[in-house]
Amino acid sequence: MTKSSAAIVGVGLIAALGLLGAQLSDALIAFKTWDRVVTVKGLSEREYPADHVIWPIQYTEASNDLPALYRTLEGHAATIKAFLTEHGVNGGEVTVNQPEVTDKLAQQYGGGENVKYRYRASQTITVYSDDVEKVRAIMPAITDLLKEGIVFSAQQWDTKPQFVFSRLNDVKPEMIEEATVNAREVAEKFARDSQSQLGKIKRANQGQFSISDRDGHHPYIKKVRVVSTIEYTLID
Repeated sequence: MTKSSAAIVGVGLIAALGLLGAQLSDALIAFKTWDRVVTVKGLSEREYPADHVIWPIQYTEASNDLPALYRTLEGHAATIKAFLTEHGVNGGEVTVNQPEVTDKLAQQYGGGENVKYRYRASQTITVYSDDVEKVRAIMPAITDLLKEGIVFSAQQWDTKPQFVFSRLNDVKPEMIEEATVNAREVAEKFARDSQSQLGKIKRANQGQFSISDRDGHHPYIKKVRVVSTIEYTLID
């Protein structure tokens, strides 16, 4: 190899090594930047009215005559359905469940021959409607049927009205956007306070949506909530 050829090769090697060194330096700087992150949470919380109601109307009756007991239950069911129809509830919104009958003499701890009524029965009529306000207006008036001799069950967990919000997919996009904007505002403030600049999103977690009653007195108003977790890079 001539001296001129060797010189050319040497210059080429020096240039290549210099370029490689610059690339490695840039890569290290980029890696360091990518490693500097801030993790923030963005909240979106809104209130929406329920769009469906499930109202179980349960009543009880007792007797020593089983056929007569069934006739009484059927009469009560007809009275309740007539009441609901009168107040604007259509037949397609009403379901009459099968009665549940207990024979106390057949139970091990039923009280033997001392029971006053051998048979005790309960039946539930369920109203399922998307007109929440209409059904809510009817609920207090149901006590008028006490005058008809109908005994309603106490408010237990399985007989309480349920209010449902089913439009979550409709509100998801706006709420996710709001949570993301909220998270970025927090991250930008952190970057300013640390004399840095906010970079790209490194990792993001949309978070789970939750739906709950606003409070114990307003179960028909639903609180929808989502918390997004987002990780941003920081740049000096």
